[in-house]
Amino acid sequence: MSNRTGQLHVVATPIGNLGDVSARACEILASVDHIAAEDTRHSRQLLQRLGIQGALVSLHEHNEMDRIERILSWLEAGASVALVSDAGTPLISDPGYRLVRAVHAAGYPVLTVPGPSSVIAALSIAGLPTDRFFYEGFLPARAGPRRRRLEALAGCAHTLVFLEAGRRVVATLEAMKAVFGGAREAAICRELTKRFETTRTDSLSALLEWVQADSDQVRGEFVLVVGPSSQAPLSTTAALPASDELVHMLRQEGLGAKSTARVVARLTGESINSVYRRAAGQGSETHG
Repeated sequence: MSNRTGQLHVVATPIGNLGDVSARACEILASVDHIAAEDTRHSRQLLQRLGIQGALVSLHEHNEMDRIERILSWLEAGASVALVSDAGTPLISDPGYRLVRAVHAAGYPVLTVPGPSSVIAALSIAGLPTDRFFYEGFLPARAGPRRRRLEALAGCAHTLVFLEAGRRVVATLEAMKAVFGGAREAAICRELTKRFETTRTDSLSALLEWVQADSDQVRGEFVLVVGPSSQAPLSTTAALPASDELVHMLRQEGLGAKSTARVVARLTGESINSVYRRAAGQGSETHG
């Protein structure tokens, strides 16, 4: 039995541009005893380009459960293991969830080596709201289930993020236009960090026309970002002025400091005492 403590490292790898790999990712991949990879052929090419010799074992959606027992035995012996996907951050529409859960349950450390993610990359450049977003990943390939899933998401008040392959992107955009409406704002982010990286933000109708008119725009890997529904109910605070302006407006209307504080605190979630101190400084109290 080794005196070392076995550790699982979840390592993000480039989504296209090799220059995006972090120094820490290289250090971990070069030092671990085993690397569990979604596709060993793909990961072997990456390691060769980085000048790293690694002991690879496959871990994909069809064998993950079978691999867990072997990896736990390595951890029990004190070995270190890295988990990588074909590209980007593992577990995001990639296998690994069951392994990570099992390692936690067995009491071994699970450590993150963060880095590239197509989801976050697309959100950062799409020009659509990012304060809240819903990650859907891949939609069903068949038309009926795909439409039903889009209908369930149609009223979402958050920005929606989807992954898609080039061979299905036109059909997906057609379904989105039919369900969400052609005026819904969206962005196509294609081949992120690669030579032909392209991002375009427009209405769903315009985006569909664009890709249908240019065969080059249906090649590669896609992240589709769809803006929030205009029909979704806004949160209370999203439709309100800033709290200081509310305080001023209510005091100008003759509402007392205590009442102003109660109203503003209820609408904004601020503490009554905090609002009261500001309200009390804006004129004498005329109402309770």
